[in-house]
Parts: sequence; C-alpha cells; structure tokens
Amino acid sequence: MKAVLCLILCLVASLGCATEVQQHGLSFEHWVADTFFGGHRPSGPTDKWDIPASANTQHGRIPVNPKATQYGEPVLLGDALRQYDIKEPFVLIVGFWEQDGRDKKFVQSLVARIEPEQWRQLWAPVTRKDLEAMDKLVKDTSRPVAEVRKEVLRRKKQPPFSQAVIQLNPKIDQSQRRLQCSISYVRLFKNLAPGRDRKAQSFAEVFGRRIPPITASPPRDF
Repeated sequence: MKAVLCLILCLVASLGCATEVQQHGLSFEHWVADTFFGGHRPSGPTDKWDIPASANTQHGRIPVNPKATQYGEPVLLGDALRQYDIKEPFVLIVGFWEQDGRDKKFVQSLVARIEPEQWRQLWAPVTRKDLEAMDKLVKDTSRPVAEVRKEVLRRKKQPPFSQAVIQLNPKIDQSQRRLQCSISYVRLFKNLAPGRDRKAQSFAEVFGRRIPPITASPPRDF
C-alpha cells in the first residue's frame, strides 16, 4: 500500500513540475505580449504564431515567437515539420532564467529578427523529405515503443540530422508520438548573435525593458 501511495505522489509531483515549467514560459510570454504587443493572446494552440504580425506594430510588423527556458538549456521550438515550414521573417525573443530562491530571475536574453534564408540555413542539410520520413517513423504505432525510439535515436545521430544547427527532439512513449525540435544555448548565440557575451548577467532586457522575475506559485498541499 505504501509503495502504491509513493508512486501516486511521485506521479502527481512530476505532473506538477511539468505544469510549473510550462507556467514559467507562459508568464514570460504574457509579459512580452503585454509590454510590447498590446496584450495579444493566441486564440488557441492551432494559431501559427503566438504574436502575429498584426499585433507587432512597433518592432517590424512581422510575427513574434517568445520563449523562456533555463539559463544554458536548449530552446524548445515545437513541432519539427511546422517549424521547418516557416517561410516568412519573424522575431525570436528568448528569456533565460536562473533559480533565485523559489523565484525565477532572468539573467540573459536574446532578441533576433530571423529571415527565411537564415532559418533554412539552421536546418541545412536536412530536407523536408528527411523530416517527413523521420516523422513517419516516430508515429509508426505498428512497432513497439522501445524499437521505434531506438531507431529514431540512431537516425538522429547520423547525417543529415547530426549536421544541422537545429536538433530533433522526438517524444516517444505510450502516450505520445511527436517529433519536436530545439536549438542549443551555444548554437543559438553563435548563429543568431555572434560575438555577443552569453554569460549570465545581473539582469536581462527585451527592447530595453528589464524582464521582471517570475514569482513562485504557492506550495501545493496534499
């Protein structure tokens, strides 16, 4: 009975951590939207952009993609095929946080306008056909999860995927079969802000405005 109770508590805790991480990103995205883009909110998960060009009246009139992640960690970009298909300029805004007690303090940031040609170079030499084949493998439910995961990870470590700046992050288990992608912290700055000091700072800014800390949620009671 105790073992079952411990398992349940561990599952609840892990779900809570996942929700908390998502909340950090959401808090940052809301701050960006409220501060610079008229408080725009996506109508749903199917929206192509978190902040569309129509809401960006002051910073280029192009779509905006805000992200938040832990300092030094990769930036998760989302569905690989959807990201690969981007063919318009957009602004990428990333805030990087460190733990400060129970709060999150932003210590680095990056704001970059990315042109379609530059975005394509981050994927090179991967083609859409390559991604389609990998996506098909990830979603092949006729094979055991462990077998699919092993084969996907094997292919991921080989060309052309191993040669691209943007890396694949397959999510394969009993509940999901998704092909996502990310870019590492070092590669992000090397390719989008070459020469920029990427060490942690005392504070971080977006368009000259200091990013406020994210206050921790009240502790949960079980």
